[in-house]
Amino acid sequence: MPIPMPTELPLQDAAPSIPTEYPATTKQIAGLVDGQVTDVMTMYFTDKIMITITQNGRLAQWHQVPLGSSNPGRADHFLPSGSADESLLPMPHLTASTLLGGSTPDRETVGQLYAVQIASAIALKNPEEQRPVVIGLGLARLDTSRERFFDIIDIVTQCL
Repeated sequence: MPIPMPTELPLQDAAPSIPTEYPATTKQIAGLVDGQVTDVMTMYFTDKIMITITQNGRLAQWHQVPLGSSNPGRADHFLPSGSADESLLPMPHLTASTLLGGSTPDRETVGQLYAVQIASAIALKNPEEQRPVVIGLGLARLDTSRERFFDIIDIVTQCL
């Protein structure tokens, strides 16, 4: 016995559309880091900023950094003083938490360092930003060299 096929619903029975702030603003860039193609994508949702950094199409870790100050009375204390040397350091009040994929302590620490540095760059660019930053990280190999770190951060800041 054949199974009856569903018929199309009349337009008036369809769920009403809800106005949203979508599509989310998206930027994408690719660059070479130590000979490895590195893809960065930034998506600005109404409630979060999501950044993915991938090599070989992989995503192995997810981290989140809240940008809002837990103590609003002290928020001005953490704004950058403007010194060029200090702008290279992550803001001390930002703390990354691992959401998924901290397979080893070394990988988790490096991933959190990237996340806090990227969140600091966002906060420096827009001091009024309060949305949490979610970072998806998929580096081909664990490399803690300073040059590689700054090359990746440079590509990300071009995509902000």
